[in-house]
Amino acid sequence: MFYQNQEIFNILFEAIPEGIIIVDENTNIVTANTSAEKMFGYNKGELTNKSKDILLPKRYQTTHKNQYVYFTNRMNSKKYARGLYLFGITKNNKEFPVEIALNPFAIYEREYMMVLIIDMTLKREAEKKIDSLKVVLEEKVKIGTAELQNTIKQLKQVNRDYKDELKRRIEIENKLKDALKKEKELNELKSKFLSLVSHEFKTPLSGILTSAILLERYQLTEQQEKREKHLKTITDKVHYLNNILNDFISLERLDASNQNYKFKIFNLSKVINEVVYNANMLLKSGQHITISENTSDYVLEQDENILELILSNVIYNAIKYSPENTEINLEISKKANNLVIKVADSGIGIPAKDQKFIFNRYYRAENALNIQGTGIGLNIVKEHLKNLGGTIHFKSTENKGSAFFVELPLIKKL
Repeated sequence: MFYQNQEIFNILFEAIPEGIIIVDENTNIVTANTSAEKMFGYNKGELTNKSKDILLPKRYQTTHKNQYVYFTNRMNSKKYARGLYLFGITKNNKEFPVEIALNPFAIYEREYMMVLIIDMTLKREAEKKIDSLKVVLEEKVKIGTAELQNTIKQLKQVNRDYKDELKRRIEIENKLKDALKKEKELNELKSKFLSLVSHEFKTPLSGILTSAILLERYQLTEQQEKREKHLKTITDKVHYLNNILNDFISLERLDASNQNYKFKIFNLSKVINEVVYNANMLLKSGQHITISENTSDYVLEQDENILELILSNVIYNAIKYSPENTEINLEISKKANNLVIKVADSGIGIPAKDQKFIFNRYYRAENALNIQGTGIGLNIVKEHLKNLGGTIHFKSTENKGSAFFVELPLIKKL
């Protein structure tokens, strides 16, 4: 009977990138999504009817069994447990860390458990790297402090002129303060980054999980509208997470000077159409995008993918910071040998006091703090344009809207 409404479960499973398995009251696996199968190295359907213990190293099976019984006894259909940290084992006996969330439910008076599985391998590796960096930074501060103190001691011994000695001491102390300040700023930036990533991923993942759980309740034909609503929520949030990951990847490449631009000749209309098509999926109720009719008049020799990334960031911001039933205008013009793309909206605008910081990494305007965002998109856009010989500037009035101007050479070769 579990396989009734299988289509709904298939849609649900494929919409969520994390692994999901469903076990019955005997802790046998009823079904698993593709992500779970790939995570543990199994083929399609290979886990079905297998014991859940096949996914656990033997030394953890007894511990996990006790935890499973404990949480099963204390949970009801409105409660679920998450943040359980274990180790999983793949088909070829490779262990890896996982975080799981348990959610019980019943279908036709039979009890089941939905298990959400997140591969923690990359997170654990990142934590180890951060710890290593912290140790290195602390050691550098210690070494730098010792060297500076030694220099001060030597200056005291050889310098007979009190004023000159005092002057040099002040200079050395200032250097020490600057070094300590930079180290402190670096640690604060690291903490802010980790907090930002945690928050920006946790919120949409919670929304995805909630919509996924609610989907199973809407099984009747007349409930299709509610199903579609939750499916759209899942799709939007997955798309949002994907954009964040793309931003972080682009940021890492820029910081590492590892961005290799690939120039080719293409028509501007191709990029505009692709960006607008993807942006249409993010539009709020009543929003629409107008495009000037001359997009096909311009042929560029630039990096097509980077231009798409730049325009996507600017247009997505216009959508995000504009209310429903508003228009976003995209205008194309030429200035000497440069292409000028203007994106204008009627959104919340940028407060005057925040405007000079808006391209700073992780900076967010005061009136945008309650809206999801990482504060790195415009910083990435500015850096790419700088590398490509372009610029970006804007005009904005709070509560009236903003207009961003992207200026890029029609032909650019590095």
